[in-house]
Amino acid sequence: MKLNLKRPIVFFDLETTGVDTARDRIVEISMIKVMPDGEEITRTRRLNPGMHIPEEATAVHGITDDDVRDCPTFAQVAKSLEQFIRGCDFGGFNSNRFDLPVLVEEFLRAGVDVDLKRRKFVDVQNIFHKKEQRTLVAAYRFYCDKDLDEAHSAEADTRATYEVLQAQLDRYDDLENDVDKLAEFSSRGETADYAGRILYNEKGEEVFGFGKYKGRSVAEIFRIEPSYYAWMMNGDFPLYTKKVITEIRMRDKMQNK
Repeated sequence: MKLNLKRPIVFFDLETTGVDTARDRIVEISMIKVMPDGEEITRTRRLNPGMHIPEEATAVHGITDDDVRDCPTFAQVAKSLEQFIRGCDFGGFNSNRFDLPVLVEEFLRAGVDVDLKRRKFVDVQNIFHKKEQRTLVAAYRFYCDKDLDEAHSAEADTRATYEVLQAQLDRYDDLENDVDKLAEFSSRGETADYAGRILYNEKGEEVFGFGKYKGRSVAEIFRIEPSYYAWMMNGDFPLYTKKVITEIRMRDKMQNK
């Protein structure tokens, strides 16, 4: 089924040096930009992560240090990439929990502040898990009756994700062909940051999603224990999470002058 789009949507997949969203880097990125009229624009490129690609990561995606030695860094392509995704919604497979946080971290390291607050994020894996409980390879076979021969190639995984979503729309009558509705269905709950460290409660207030203050108001904790803010800022948290808690702290200070 053709996607019903109000604005372009970018399906994307990353191959990385590891699975730590705060520390690891992108070594390959593939994007398929689908326009409301159905036109598709595909971009795939390898990147030099500026660090050693661990052997265990190479075992997954097959990319070595030598493969990317002469490739550009993310910082060198960040501005053109931001232009490519500007004004677009996003789709991916496990993208809400991994690919999106990693991508945002790379943009922040490059000094390119991408505003995604008004964008929608369709995580095809979440739709799949709510409906069938399988992996991308199995999803591709189940929905599209095809074998994913080049699994863990960024472009192959990106293409498969896009096709799986189209097939999901064909299969499930109750799955509405609307990106806003798909994003809502595929979300795992509202988060203020992409890593899920800061959540929203039923009142729409930012609360901690981890640690000793889990469920407590971020602004309140920072007022009564300022050292907790300092600990997070100096800790091993994603850059975007640090940006979010700084905005919360500054907003609260202005409101309580």
